[in-house]
Amino acid sequence: MNLDQITIVLHQLHYPENIGAAARAAMNMGIRHLYVVDPADWDEIRALKLATHAAAPLIRRMKHHTTLVEALKPFNYVVGTTARTGRKRPVTSDPRTMARKLSAISHANRVALLFGPEDRGLTNEELRYCHEVVRIPTAGFHSLNVAQAVLILAYECCLAGRNGSDPSRKDVLASTEELERAYTALQPALTRIDFIDARNPDYWMRKLRRTLSRFPLTHRDVNLILGLCRQIETFTRHRRRNPDQQPADNE
Repeated sequence: MNLDQITIVLHQLHYPENIGAAARAAMNMGIRHLYVVDPADWDEIRALKLATHAAAPLIRRMKHHTTLVEALKPFNYVVGTTARTGRKRPVTSDPRTMARKLSAISHANRVALLFGPEDRGLTNEELRYCHEVVRIPTAGFHSLNVAQAVLILAYECCLAGRNGSDPSRKDVLASTEELERAYTALQPALTRIDFIDARNPDYWMRKLRRTLSRFPLTHRDVNLILGLCRQIETFTRHRRRNPDQQPADNE
């Protein structure tokens, strides 16, 4: 596990104290990168009170972003967290399993551990950016303070790092920015060939994202998808202009 490749991303938190406590939890476990996205009521002094002097440098150098998509652009692997489950919110992992997987991924890729606001957590729309979704096992009452959740995931990453991993695995995955470019191209392309229903494309794209996230895509994979989309566009444009032309016989 390369903890220097791990970043805690806190999305739309309401209380600066929770950001400070999350920073302290991250520092406890050796994670020294923190992003905050559109905090509701940012106050550095209040955050520093909970961060304590040890995590104060992390608070002062953390990066601020206005949108989640902007914050996640540079990351190659995104882990979302949730306490709620459902048909549209499939949980794919638990903290310990996640950490074992990140042991190999983190050697060559930047990883974001994403946490949502205190009152509702991450929405379905926000979870679509995640390669996997983690739920922390609890005894009946599932709601955790965000700093507690940060501590548990950071602890599992720290523990996995101590147990060792295979640093020879250095597959570089596509960044979130590259993936979004691919998904943006796929939706109209697949609609043109009636692979997805134009009346409800979000439903089908959600299923497609979920499927592709099971085997994270590389930069080369994204280029292949973009090339495929260009070919679909060229073919369908030609067919619209020449509807009576028969396909060429390749035999």
